[in-house]
Amino acid sequence: MMPADLDVAVLAGGVGAARFLRGLTMVVPPEGVAAIVNTGDDTELHGLAISPDLDTITYTLAGAIDPDRGWGLAGETWNAMEALARFALVKPAASAAGSTWFNLGDRDLATHLYRTARLAEGASLTEVTAEITGAWGIDCALLPMTDGRFRTMLTLAENGDVVPFQEYFVRLRHGVAISDVSFDSRFGGRRSELAQQPREALESAATIVIAPSNPLVSIGPIRALDGVDDLLVRRRDRVIAISPIVGGAALKGPADRMLVELGFEASVTGVAQIYAEVASVLVIDTVDAHLAPAVEALGMRCVVTPTVMSTPELSRSLAVTCLATIG
Repeated sequence: MMPADLDVAVLAGGVGAARFLRGLTMVVPPEGVAAIVNTGDDTELHGLAISPDLDTITYTLAGAIDPDRGWGLAGETWNAMEALARFALVKPAASAAGSTWFNLGDRDLATHLYRTARLAEGASLTEVTAEITGAWGIDCALLPMTDGRFRTMLTLAENGDVVPFQEYFVRLRHGVAISDVSFDSRFGGRRSELAQQPREALESAATIVIAPSNPLVSIGPIRALDGVDDLLVRRRDRVIAISPIVGGAALKGPADRMLVELGFEASVTGVAQIYAEVASVLVIDTVDAHLAPAVEALGMRCVVTPTVMSTPELSRSLAVTCLATIG
């Protein structure tokens, strides 16, 4: 159960959300923060259950993230992946065994081994995530958006193939155009729903922040769960969104290209179009200050402040500004 006096609930994707949460937990007691984390990126590889966004946020809050890549563990080694390469010449063409397109570090493997074993024992992803974050000494709640299957799928513009997010993002290096984003929510014949604790967090939090994550494939999967948008609309006056687009470009990843490919502007105005229904405030970077009137014309209050979180102190400053916006 979520505490009735929860301070902040954050809709969270990967690196941008991790850096924002790093700053937020410097301002708000971690026990008062709940992050509702995208699991549409989750995948299974080598028989392991992998949750990239949950792990990126965990490692960031634990101070263990690789600062250059923004994912994985600092000081990581890659012996297991390198050893897999020896099987490339003997692997049958149709086999997925020994794939090396998705790098898993040697120490990072421990997280996936533990998660996979616990899920096989019947634990929910929510329960396993609490155990993993507890092992890393994290006091805020990291909540998988659902305990069921919900996979982000991308339609490639060139040939119409539909591929899981990680194949687009990692194997294809997000270098191909897309024409659609959809979601595979089938698991044992049941649709996935927002898990109980994330629902309680969104209902009870004094402030809801949509982190500066890709609005289409990081926040989009959370919003696609049944009832989430209805809940956000009801609480719209307490919802703040932070633009992941700065100066017309994404700081990390393909969000800017994806916006254009799916018919939106690669600008804070395009972000405002996506969030106007569910958020009353959009926080944008100072380089986009001239677009504030366009954002406000879409029915959102616009707050202009530095949003590039290159240091923990800048993350903290952004969190302070967001909380002051709602009051």
